[in-house]
Amino acid sequence: MLGVTVVAAFVGGCGGEDQKYTNRDRPPVPIQVTAYVAKDKVSVSPGRFGAGPITLIVTNHTDRSQQVTLETSDSPGSAKAGVRQETGPINPRDTATIQADVRQGAYSVHVSGGDIRPAMVKVGAKRPSAQQDLLLP
Repeated sequence: MLGVTVVAAFVGGCGGEDQKYTNRDRPPVPIQVTAYVAKDKVSVSPGRFGAGPITLIVTNHTDRSQQVTLETSDSPGSAKAGVRQETGPINPRDTATIQADVRQGAYSVHVSGGDIRPAMVKVGAKRPSAQQDLLLP
């Protein structure tokens, strides 16, 4: 009786052929992108990078609060419609961040109102996986 219980427990604990485990790669390492809001334009650096997670750090160098938006240039409702993220109001001489997972394509970084020119960002092919990178923060 004890032998049957041990065999049943052993067989029950084994994984079957029906269950496939997929070892998916990690996403790329997040990169930091900076944006600078001046009185006449928004500047972004770098202006080109690969797809994957980013942290957009925005600094406001105008004399009034600004709300910054990162969004795809695709038309709403299209198959590629994607990212649209906004900061809260950023006081003069203050900073804010936006975290996003961007895909390949063109993006606009802009403030509300038409008096400050937006920045355009080009996102290329997906950056390599961080699967084999050790000691990442």
